[in-house]
Amino acid sequence: MRDPYKVLGVQRDAGTDEIKAAWRNMAKAVHPDHNQSDPNATARFAEVGRAYETLKDPKKRSLFDTAARMAAAKVSGETIMQQRQAAREAAIRAKQAQENAERVMEELARANAQKAAKAAAEEAQKQKAAGAESAEDVVERIFGANAQAKTAGAGATGQAQQQQAQSQARPKPAEPEAAPRSEPDTAKPDVESVDATAAAAAANILQPFSILTSLVRRFTGAAPAPEKAPDQFAQATVTIEDILKGNRITVQLGEAQEASFTLSSGTTDGQQIRLKGQGLKLPNMQRGDAVISVRIASDPKFTVHGYDLHTVLPLTIENAVLGTEAEIDGPDGKVRVSVPAWSGSDKSIRVQSQGLPDGNGAKGDLVVELRIILWEKPDDKVTDLMRSMREGLFL
Repeated sequence: MRDPYKVLGVQRDAGTDEIKAAWRNMAKAVHPDHNQSDPNATARFAEVGRAYETLKDPKKRSLFDTAARMAAAKVSGETIMQQRQAAREAAIRAKQAQENAERVMEELARANAQKAAKAAAEEAQKQKAAGAESAEDVVERIFGANAQAKTAGAGATGQAQQQQAQSQARPKPAEPEAAPRSEPDTAKPDVESVDATAAAAAANILQPFSILTSLVRRFTGAAPAPEKAPDQFAQATVTIEDILKGNRITVQLGEAQEASFTLSSGTTDGQQIRLKGQGLKLPNMQRGDAVISVRIASDPKFTVHGYDLHTVLPLTIENAVLGTEAEIDGPDGKVRVSVPAWSGSDKSIRVQSQGLPDGNGAKGDLVVELRIILWEKPDDKVTDLMRSMREGLFL
């Protein structure tokens, strides 16, 4: 059968009234009564009738448009499934390129961090080799001359307190008594004097360190936490079964490091999962995070679209025309579906809650895509029927 749009001379977006008017004009023009000298007038008139029958029925018109698009895609060298697969592969390649670029940037950041840590360690060794600094030098180097002045003032106060403590610790001279004692006192050490002297000596030793500690706490507060290492990126390939069962996944990060996590409900293809404290290890730095990109491996039965699972159900011509009951493989076992009569390859059947969990207590759907196939061997009756339909001899 030729293109009905070309037969009637209308555009593919023509409305019902325009198609009807075009059919009337063409029918009058090619009617056998007005073209008795033309031997092909009858065939042309029948062709115009078939074109009008196809375009006036919305279902037949939709089926023809779909078949035309599929034929055009086949002529161009790609089927619809191949086009979808090519688009998915292009998206995956773009995502991988972006991840590679991010990984290179992270490697550069890690190299810079290692270089800075090495320089800091060398500087610390030089300072250690140069000898210990005095408390005053440390305060001046860290906080400046004003802080040193405060330290000196605090030191003077401490020395005054020390002298007072020592004067209190000295034994007082004995006052004259009215009458001598009958028995002499046994000589005993002055315990209070010894304890006070030891306390004053300890205070003299620890004073610079206490002053320095108080100044550090006053001017800077607590010591800052070490810097965190940059994130480390990796990719984990999982199966549909892993997501349905919530399996635990282990990912190699390189340099004898690995990270592990449990697939949670709602995991989708391309999702990124951040694992706190399971990433890069660097000296004098907090351990970074691991960022895992989840990829769902290809499956022979299903393709993943969000939380929906798509599968293909082949149909013979007679089952597509008359309808049938079929049994297909679902993610949790066999599933029965009803194929309505006159179902073409442009139709699909949606089975509710047979897909992947969405993380909110629900599941996606199982989408069954119908595909009409021919028998392995040609059938003469079907061949004759198709020839009759194409040539306009309806039985």
